[in-house]
Amino acid sequence: MTKRITIAIDGPAGAGKSTLARRIAAKLGYVYVDSGAMYRAVALWALRANVALSDMHRLEQLANAAHIEFAPGGGAVLLNDEDVTSAIRTPEVSQAASEVSLVPAVRRALVQKQREIGEQVSIVMEGRDIGTVVFPDATVKIFLDAIPEERATRRANEVALPPEIVERQIRERDQRDRGRAESPLVQAPDAVYVDTTGLGIEEVEAVILKIIRDRTSNGRERTQ
Repeated sequence: MTKRITIAIDGPAGAGKSTLARRIAAKLGYVYVDSGAMYRAVALWALRANVALSDMHRLEQLANAAHIEFAPGGGAVLLNDEDVTSAIRTPEVSQAASEVSLVPAVRRALVQKQREIGEQVSIVMEGRDIGTVVFPDATVKIFLDAIPEERATRRANEVALPPEIVERQIRERDQRDRGRAESPLVQAPDAVYVDTTGLGIEEVEAVILKIIRDRTSNGRERTQ
């Protein structure tokens, strides 16, 4: 029986976590888990149910009740058996997710769900507290980073906004993520720091795969 492997990829907005985690999962045959999509799913449900984002009790109830799944191959995100992959990417849901993620009870509920996924299969999970809070004993921990200007340029290309506006948003997001009381964005002491500034996606992927192979018997483990 092959053991389950957990790859934790953390880092600030625009560092390339989602793209790289999805590619790494596909290469190794693991399940890709976008932790941010889980907060977006709860935010979407709250908006649809007209739950005030200040109502922490109701948000906790939704987070506990939400059935969130990730289709194999890094594809669809399912909320209560509905494909919400596109619905959770709207600006309205993005803003709501930022507020929802600050609720400690919501974070605790979703961390439990994330751990349950990791108990079932080998995963690559990305976020901002995966290696520090969700999986402190992860098999491999990566902390992806890049200078704010480069992260802003990448994100601006995705959202079709001027880089200077996106850079301001990213710096504000960095400050919120690093300064929050519950699960702040910090590099785990045993995480490998990878600076993606000036590197192409294939170059970063090769670096991460080498790190994983060095720590997991050449990366040949398969999902359980």
